[in-house]
Amino acid sequence: MADAIISGAVNEYGVKVVARDEKLLSAKNVETILLDDGFDISGKIILLAIKPYALELVSPKLKGRAKAVISVLAGSSIDSIKKEIDSEFYVRAMPNLAATYQKSMTTLCGDEEFKNEAIKIAQSFGTALWLSSEKELDIATAVAGSGPAFLALIAESLADGGVKEGLKRDDAYTLVRGLFEGFSPLLNDKHPAIIKDEVMSPGGTTAAGYSALEEGGTRDSMIKAITKAYERAKG
Repeated sequence: MADAIISGAVNEYGVKVVARDEKLLSAKNVETILLDDGFDISGKIILLAIKPYALELVSPKLKGRAKAVISVLAGSSIDSIKKEIDSEFYVRAMPNLAATYQKSMTTLCGDEEFKNEAIKIAQSFGTALWLSSEKELDIATAVAGSGPAFLALIAESLADGGVKEGLKRDDAYTLVRGLFEGFSPLLNDKHPAIIKDEVMSPGGTTAAGYSALEEGGTRDSMIKAITKAYERAKG
């Protein structure tokens, strides 16, 4: 996730990457710093993109009081960040992998005083949505954070279906890529149920396929997937 955020944010901000692993530093195309004891965070905006378990290992190496900490640690509450890192403001954020292409759907919550700046930063690598509670952020993590993996499963399944019926694999993936590209503007303009109704004519091919999806419990499986992901996100 750090790679994706950096790829997007570097076009809008002066980004410095601080890491414990020299191999990670050498892979970046920006100014890099090896994290050492006593790294000064005073007055800086810190985008915390580490594994949750590493927080207690990293925090002792930081000194001073940051202006803001924006944490992308899934399942780590603002209170847990406050215990480890001193800062004026705290924000939790959950971007997704599309940040690499400045297309992340990033959700945020935290100190309202830093809301506008946090949204601006998130918008440097996509779209941002400010939520009113950490519970909502954990739910959003399941939807938008894990969502690319769920959509990837759908994309792969659509292609597999085409191959099963005789399409060449490359052609099937080309069709699916085009389908997803064209679906985004449709979803921006219309409710999903309206799109479905407009495509599905009585007794037609879509109705036949849609019936198979309902028989397979696709809708119920997706809802359960969000529930399971949310339960894991909230810790």
